[in-house]
Amino acid sequence: MNRTVYFNSPFLLGFEHLERLLERTAKSAGDGYPPYNIEQPGEENLRITLAVAGFGRDELNVTVEGRQLVIRGKQSEAADKQFLHRGIAARQFQRAFVLAEGIEVTGAELENGLLTVELARPKSENVVRTIDIRTRAGKTNGKGEGERS
Repeated sequence: MNRTVYFNSPFLLGFEHLERLLERTAKSAGDGYPPYNIEQPGEENLRITLAVAGFGRDELNVTVEGRQLVIRGKQSEAADKQFLHRGIAARQFQRAFVLAEGIEVTGAELENGLLTVELARPKSENVVRTIDIRTRAGKTNGKGEGERS
């Protein structure tokens, strides 16, 4: 198996964690269940809607783990039901979304078989910082200690 290196540039310092997140996301992206939509209802808002028909509120779990939004579903088997035909899958799932820095999960709602997770993205501000340049004590005219002009 070949490993693709995305951030192999000397100009991209400290992005190793993003590479790990991309690898983890690529592994979980292969499964298409449950289907989902991602919408942008406003400039600073995002909404993820998952089709989770058959799951109850107590069978779903929405967590933020580091920079990942993880949505899990596990249906409990009813012992008193006997099926003549079972066409609706009762399978568990886990769907993960990588969140950018500053994105907050503001709420989740289950209605009519759709789980909606609301996200807020703060406005990005360009911050310009001036870095003070210090000089080393004891060095003058670019010559080290012990050197004479």
